[in-house]
Amino acid sequence: MIKPAVTTQRNTGVMIAPRRAIFHIACAAPTAAGDSAEPSKQRKRPSPKGPHQQSGPKTKSPSSRNPRGSPKPSSQPQETNLSEFSANILSGVSTEEISAPDYSDEIEFQEDPPGHRAGFVAIIGRPNAGKSTLLNALLGQKLSIVTEKAQTTRHKILGIWSEPGHQAVFLDTPGIIAERRNELEERMMGAVDQAVKDADALLAIVDASRRPEGALEMLQPGPDWKGPPMAVILNKCDLLPTEEVERLEKWFKEECRAETVIAASALHEANTDQVAAWVVNHLPEGPSLYPKDVVADASERFFVSEIIRRQVFLQYRQELPYHVTVQVVEFKERKPPAKALVKAHVIVEKKRHVGIILGAAGSAIKALSTAAREEIEEFLEREIFLELSVKVEEGWREDTAQLERLGY
Repeated sequence: MIKPAVTTQRNTGVMIAPRRAIFHIACAAPTAAGDSAEPSKQRKRPSPKGPHQQSGPKTKSPSSRNPRGSPKPSSQPQETNLSEFSANILSGVSTEEISAPDYSDEIEFQEDPPGHRAGFVAIIGRPNAGKSTLLNALLGQKLSIVTEKAQTTRHKILGIWSEPGHQAVFLDTPGIIAERRNELEERMMGAVDQAVKDADALLAIVDASRRPEGALEMLQPGPDWKGPPMAVILNKCDLLPTEEVERLEKWFKEECRAETVIAASALHEANTDQVAAWVVNHLPEGPSLYPKDVVADASERFFVSEIIRRQVFLQYRQELPYHVTVQVVEFKERKPPAKALVKAHVIVEKKRHVGIILGAAGSAIKALSTAAREEIEEFLEREIFLELSVKVEEGWREDTAQLERLGY
């Protein structure tokens, strides 16, 4: 993993105070005392609308972060004969709806070379198909959280791949599901819908190891599709024999009306260079949409909360992680040698979940805090003091007001 060099101003704001009873245990590494440093000035950057949008500084990374290099765009135009997807989530989309963010005069851009390409690329697919793993592979670093459990991604994650001749803004989306059981899942599918509407190109990810033909009904463009061009990525092909991969590739090329089919393994970065080349070929000509050194359009608060939530998925079993969300309520820099202070609520839906999160004598939440703190420190490249509390928000997945407040 190539770690981001986090050089942004820090997010020192405090979110809404808790309204309900909090079950609290502080679990963090020892820290030295120190006075609070004054918060640094924040530099504004635009953010495409989406459920993950929030205020605060953005995460940056040097332009040398991607060792893969820049595929050269093809000079030959590619014909498309696609129509509306049969899935309702992807119907009625026109590329005319795409709009770039307005930067005003907040940031100075370096002049792009002639023929520069830039655009949005939505990554879509069923749960656990490997969408976030592919995004991380294309960016050359870990940005979206990944676990073996389905529906780990809840937000539309934006990751930016910049090279001198192009800029691809990837939109990693929650897994597409047919049945939506609560308001949270409605909003997650709304994020998918918006990502497709914003896209200049689509990457449809199919898990080649798990009933891949069944994904066609959800991803198949109709004969009158007027939306962006699409590539089908047969992911996890490293789990299949060569003969089966060749059979699936042939079957999808015959049955699916996507522009191309690429057999790949995002985990092992096999053929991801072909995916990258296809993306560059399908970006429209235009100026950069974001500064070249920006790799994500979200605050450190957002990524810290996502890392904690990832550890919830890894530390706890069965359905509990799906009833949990994380809210960072304080993120404060302090003068050295004191460590940055991060306070977060692990929010659950039922009081009976509290005991499970805490564990016997607080053992479970201590393990959660330790694992989360180590991963956060690796991501931020500095030490922190992490303090976790458990908070009950009855029915938060169905409550529109609470979902809004929690960033969904």
